[in-house]
Amino acid sequence: MKITDVLRAEHAVFHNLFDHIEAVLPRTRTLAEVKLLATIMEKLTGPHSRTEDELFIEPLEHCFDQIGQKDTFHHEHEVIEETVGKALKARDLKTAKKLLLGAVTASRKHFDKEERIVFPLAERILKAKTLSELGETWLRRREQPEK
Repeated sequence: MKITDVLRAEHAVFHNLFDHIEAVLPRTRTLAEVKLLATIMEKLTGPHSRTEDELFIEPLEHCFDQIGQKDTFHHEHEVIEETVGKALKARDLKTAKKLLLGAVTASRKHFDKEERIVFPLAERILKAKTLSELGETWLRRREQPEK
């Protein structure tokens, strides 16, 4: 399976998670509930971001430089992770909700950009064999417990 197919499939799962967070967040009554949702988002999206950065974005780095987006994708991952982290450290319910919702919104925008720009670019630039090999690397990584 090509890495682009794997990442698209993960995005579909995350969109369902984001839908859920957006649906229940207005009804959450405690800081602990919001932090639980933020923890779930952190634990699922963190490995996804690292996979994209290491296996997918780095081989295309030269292309991003040419279109003026060299630092954008790494930076967006960092901002999303930082925002979720701030939600986890928030001391009041209103702030935690706002931060978590901001992270969800930023993630949706980031995924849209990847699906419209990055994935098609990768499929034009990288050979099908390379995309499949990166997909196999993703699979091997998923089979190993995270440290």
